[in-house]
Amino acid sequence: MEMNNPSSNHQSNAQGSFGATLQQARKSKQISLKEAASELFILERHLKALEEEDFAALPQVTFARGFVINYAKFLQLDPTKIAKSFDAAYPDEMRAQSVSNIDTPLRPMGTLQRDSRSRIRFNPLLVLAIIGLIVLAVFLFRMVTNASQDNATSITAVEDLSASEQAQGAAVDTQYDITGLDSVGASGSALNLDSSSDISAVTLDVEITDTTNVNITDASGNSLMSGSQTSGNYKLLGTPPFNIQIDNIDNVKLLLNQDSVALNEYATDKQASFALAP
Repeated sequence: MEMNNPSSNHQSNAQGSFGATLQQARKSKQISLKEAASELFILERHLKALEEEDFAALPQVTFARGFVINYAKFLQLDPTKIAKSFDAAYPDEMRAQSVSNIDTPLRPMGTLQRDSRSRIRFNPLLVLAIIGLIVLAVFLFRMVTNASQDNATSITAVEDLSASEQAQGAAVDTQYDITGLDSVGASGSALNLDSSSDISAVTLDVEITDTTNVNITDASGNSLMSGSQTSGNYKLLGTPPFNIQIDNIDNVKLLLNQDSVALNEYATDKQASFALAP
């Protein structure tokens, strides 16, 4: 009588699972987890959890399913087949718990949090603008002080000058006031304009034609849109990349910096969950 070997059965099941399929495809392409995480904007530990089918280490089921679909597309696998295998393997008790927490912030997804600290930098133009304003304030203060102290002496000196000399002096003073103050004012304006600009902020236009669930956060973890949204046009401003989840792409149109986003490239069964960057 032939007996089944439990270890061989377990190995066979593992080879047919979505996690083993993802891992085998990645290794066959000689791609490391770190490289895949960098390309997909998904944390390395989440990709590892997908390959090991460690559901407890993954975020909510909706986002985890989006991760596995994007991972499958990146590895040139059938995303529909992988998604169905993921759905079949996901524990029912964890699915119920995840659905009940659908309104929680998207920060637990953890995508791109590794770059959040590097974005906090000093703006050299802002520092120069502050220094320029301080120098200008000191300069104007000294001018006013000197003018008040020399006022009496200036009046006496002007009375002793001839009419032509007074006219020449007035022309010189007028020219100095116009060119000198205008130059300082223009420099101050330029510095202020440069210092107030934020090159990391990106505009995301969302056009909704019918009620649907849309969840959007930026790289800093700020929730820009969450839950059921009614029809209308919404203009969002945040730091890319954006983490986006849409229940029905037929009801939504996205524009990133006025460029249309092809949602069907990220969707499976009308649902899309992906990271978007310029």
